[in-house]
Order: sequence, then C-alpha cells, then structure tokens
Amino acid sequence: MSRTYIVTGSAGFIGFHVTRALLQTGNSVLGVDELNDSTDPRLKRWRLDVLRRSGNFDLLNADIGDRATMSAVASRLRKAGTVPTGLINLAGRAGVQPSVADPLLYLNSNLTGTLNMMDLCLEMKVPKFVSASTSSVYGNSSIGPLSEDSPTDRPLSPYAASKKAAEELAHSYHHLHGLDITMLRFFTVYGPAGRTDMSVLRFVRWIASGDPVVLYGDGSQERDFSYIGDVARGVLAALKPVGFETVNLGSDSPVPVSGLVEVIESAVGRKATLEVREASRADVLATWANVAKARRLLGWQPQVSLEEGIGKTVEWYMANREFVDSLDLGVRRSASGEAVAEDDRAAA
Repeated sequence: MSRTYIVTGSAGFIGFHVTRALLQTGNSVLGVDELNDSTDPRLKRWRLDVLRRSGNFDLLNADIGDRATMSAVASRLRKAGTVPTGLINLAGRAGVQPSVADPLLYLNSNLTGTLNMMDLCLEMKVPKFVSASTSSVYGNSSIGPLSEDSPTDRPLSPYAASKKAAEELAHSYHHLHGLDITMLRFFTVYGPAGRTDMSVLRFVRWIASGDPVVLYGDGSQERDFSYIGDVARGVLAALKPVGFETVNLGSDSPVPVSGLVEVIESAVGRKATLEVREASRADVLATWANVAKARRLLGWQPQVSLEEGIGKTVEWYMANREFVDSLDLGVRRSASGEAVAEDDRAAA
C-alpha cells in the first residue's frame, strides 16, 4: 500500500538513501532540505536528480530551523489532501569541528529544527516521528560496546550537545503529547554518495589519486563504521510504533582508522601515503555500538562487512570518478579525525 512520508534532509547522505528506499517500495515522499553548503552542494544536487526520476518525490527547499518551514510543509500537505504516515527527521548540522566554530548554527538546526518538526507532527496529526541522533552523545564516558543506557552527560562538542538536547526535548514531547518517537544514534555512516567531509570518501579519492592521506592522530582511534544500506534499513524499521525509544544503529565491529586505510588500499589496489597531523581535542577516542536493542526492538541487524561496504563505495567512486574528483572535500573546515568520528544525518 502506497503511503506518504516527510523526509527532512532528503538531499543529504542518509536522507537520500532513506528517501530512495521509500520510493523504491512505492511510497511518496515530500523532501525538505535547505540545500546549504555544509558539504559540496553539487553532490546534493546529484542525489536530488536521482530521487526526482521516481516521479513520486517532491522537494520543499526550506530550513527546518526556521519556524516558517513548518507552516510551508503543512500548507503543501493540506493542498494535496495528505496526512503523512511518518516524519523522518534527518536534516541538521553534522560534524565536530564546524560546531566548535559556530555553535549557534548547530543549536538552531539540530535542536530548534527538531522542535519545529515535532510541532508539525502534532499540527498535522502525523503518528510517527523518527529523528537522527549520533554516537557522539556518548563522549569518552564508556569503554567497550556502547549501549543506549551508557552515560551521555559529558558531550565533547557543541554538535554532540545539540543532539543530546534534542533527545531530551523529544522525550518531553512524548510525555506531554503522546507522540510516538524513535531517536536513532548513528555510528560513522559511510557508503556510495557519502558526505564529502567524512573520511571514507576522502580516503578513497586520495588513495586512488595517489595524493597524501591526511590523518589526524596516530590512526589508533577506533570507529564503528556503519554501511549506509544497513543504516537505511534501520531507519525504515524504526517507523514501527514503540512509544519512545533511543536506539543505536551501528556495525558492532569497531576498526582503527589505520585499519580503514588498509581496507581501502586493498579495494583500490594502491598503497596510501600518510600525512599525520595533530588530533583534535573535540574528537572521541573510540565508538562501538551495542546493537542488541535494535535487534530486539526493530528486528534489525547489520549485514554488510567493512570490506564489502568499502568495495561498494570504491565501485561507486570509480563509476563517478570525474564528478567526485571535482567535488570540494572541505579539508580546511574539518579534520579526518572528526570526519571518521561523525555520522551523518544525521547529516544533511
């Protein structure tokens, strides 16, 4: 049965893959995206071109942090006579280093934007709200697998703090208004058409081109690299009614950054030249998702290994190499340590 969904951040990395999955199963999607320049806008336009080919995708160019966006979305839905089955909030600002430079921007997008979209759900009687959080909320507070009840009261960056604040606000909306909400903590998402400010796409391009791989820190930092196909399945699984839940989506298989480089070297067929720089104080030392709750609650588990996922990413890069090589990797704005630390959803 065809349903209508709202997906914010639909031109972003995770938003693109989630929107495409919804369209491929016969649903209609109203995308909301401000198309900012946090990462190269040309890749966002590339993603939108793919989505528009479905015929069931409509885009509202707007900022969820602007209260007027709520009215604009509601107006478009009323005109179409549509009540969405769910709102998937994947818009927002991602990345540690840029949040240090401009915290207010992150609070507006990640906290106020979440508030506005929850109010839209209440106004339009949308029964389900799914929203992006991040593994960064855990900070350096726990060693080993991070479960949803691990401490999250010591965020290391304004980005992490804005996402944690959004989680708390969401719980209050569930308590006060009965809105059914699932908050998803993403762990270092990568894959085809990935963010230009994150490590995997950068490393693939640099190694394939014979350019030095800029590495912040000694490479021992561990990240729970999560393949986008797995993550998109998890987002759709999270549309089920649960009341209020916070759920990890990760691979449950942390790998040091140096190990990531080795996997990419093997997939590309070329050795990397490393350029090591000082690590950032805002980055966490390790992430490792305990996904037992996702298995139990959502019937979801990761399926794609790092080797397979990197292989798919390299394949996409090679098929689109001229285009990808023209993109701005934004190295001046962020470090490779930050890049591997962050997810995207959450990034838009």
